[in-house]
Amino acid sequence: YNAFFERTPSVLEQSSPNAATYVNGNDFRVMSYSGSGDTTAPLARPTGDVRGCNAADWAGFPAGNIALVQRGACTFRIKVNNAIAAGATAVLVFNNVPGVVNGTLGATGLSTVPALGLTQALGNSLLAQMLSGPVVMHVKTDTDSRPLDTYNVLAETAGGDPNNVVMAGGHLDSVAAGPGINDNGSGSAALLETAIQMAKVNPRNKVRFAWWSAEESGLIGATRYVQSLSQAEGERIALYLNFDMVGSPNFVRFVYDGDDSTRTGMIPAGCGARCTSGSGVIESVFTGYFNSVGLASEPTPFNGRSDYGPFIGANIPSGGLFTGAEGLKTPAQAAIYGGVAGAPYDRCYHAACDDYDNVSEVGLDQMSDAIAHSIITFAQSTSTVNGAKGKGNFKRPATGADGTGAGGGGGGLHDGHEDEAD
Repeated sequence: YNAFFERTPSVLEQSSPNAATYVNGNDFRVMSYSGSGDTTAPLARPTGDVRGCNAADWAGFPAGNIALVQRGACTFRIKVNNAIAAGATAVLVFNNVPGVVNGTLGATGLSTVPALGLTQALGNSLLAQMLSGPVVMHVKTDTDSRPLDTYNVLAETAGGDPNNVVMAGGHLDSVAAGPGINDNGSGSAALLETAIQMAKVNPRNKVRFAWWSAEESGLIGATRYVQSLSQAEGERIALYLNFDMVGSPNFVRFVYDGDDSTRTGMIPAGCGARCTSGSGVIESVFTGYFNSVGLASEPTPFNGRSDYGPFIGANIPSGGLFTGAEGLKTPAQAAIYGGVAGAPYDRCYHAACDDYDNVSEVGLDQMSDAIAHSIITFAQSTSTVNGAKGKGNFKRPATGADGTGAGGGGGGLHDGHEDEAD
């Protein structure tokens, strides 16, 4: 795949009306697959919708200016391509929630101009300054993309029905900025321990574990695997379970909202009747488990922004767990789960401090138990997902009503893993 590299640190400065230098990693970040460039020019926003998702939004945009556009409603690549077509010399995408945008344009080649993600606060500040007159910015990026070989790691049980495969996975890679112990050493380790313990089990269904490569570059490993499957091989996969970030220090027990009970409308195309009905069942197994042990949980959008995305795109029922990224814990969540309201679920998300000290051992232990429970449940019976006969002496656990847990609605958005969806 074509890997992305930032050869030298990117620069973002304001030249006028006020001189200011912004901090890389705090105020802004280069988007993966941003092109290189060095430009100084006035800012301009789309003349239509500030999110800039349609060509009409850019009618009359002053060519040669730097585009300031808000995140939301379409992919980052679409925003950047629209800005380039309108004549922008660089593109600054500011967040629609607190924190810095940490996005990617997707591994389809470098853009022809620099593309940076900004914090919501900086974007709003620049928009406000533009109301009083021209705001001149300096943007510099030095990036590269070149082919690299990478490998998925897969292992499966010796026994079990090979025509009714239960898959569980998480990604092995981290971003270049940090060691990635929570993202995603936590999910990888929980899967590995579960696989070790599965050696003691004689499953009804074959269980296939996957540790995916290059997730942070755009779900490369999982996508390549799913695309390599024949139709028959895909139909033999009963379901897929995904575990990405399950030890966040300020955690909430999030469950992928497989039945879209929160009505986000964010389930990607390709997830048809088989996928949606089965994914709702998977969600209820997780919430039912948490209810049975007296722990709250709540849904998080089922938007395909981690390695389950390619699976639901291929109409394979999926689900999983997540403990939160850069989103902020609400006061209601703090009252239920503890922790600090108004603080990120993971303050070291995609940062150098994502080390061993950045993991909640309590949260990781609770989520690991739920991971093991879900895998052994489906290893013995997927009858509620696809009607396949289960093990005769296996008692199915209780499931949560309508796929909801005791935590109520809401949930964090794992938005840093946006390869092509915003």
